[in-house]
Amino acid sequence: MYEHKLEKDIRCPLEYGLEVFGGKWKSRIICVLGQQQVLRYSALKKEMVNITDAVLAAALKELIADGIVTRKQYPEIPPKVEYALSAKGQSVLPILIGICHWAGLTEKENCPRDIKLCEKCDYNI
Repeated sequence: MYEHKLEKDIRCPLEYGLEVFGGKWKSRIICVLGQQQVLRYSALKKEMVNITDAVLAAALKELIADGIVTRKQYPEIPPKVEYALSAKGQSVLPILIGICHWAGLTEKENCPRDIKLCEKCDYNI
C-alpha cells in the first residue's frame, strides 16, 4: 500500500486552496452560485450541465464541509433546500475569476479554436 511521505496536515497553502476549490466541478459550482446567489438543488444541477447527481451531491458536501457553500433547509413538505456561497466562498470568487480571465487570454494565444469567456465569469471585480 502507498504511504504518503508527508502527513496530510503539513501542506502548502496552495495545495489546500486547490483541494478546496480546485477540480472541474467545485470551481463551476462556486461560479454559478456566485452569479445566481441562491439556488435550489435542481436549479443548480440545471445550470451545471452534464453533471451527475452523485458528483454534484458529493461536491456540495465537500464545499459545505470546507465552509465555502451554505445549505439552508426549510421545514416544509416537500422539503425545500437552498444553496448559497458563504462569506468564505464569496472571497474565492475574485481568485477564480482571475484564473478564468488569465486562461481565456492565454488560451487564445495557444489554441486555434475560438474560446470566449464563459458567462459565469463575466463579473466586474
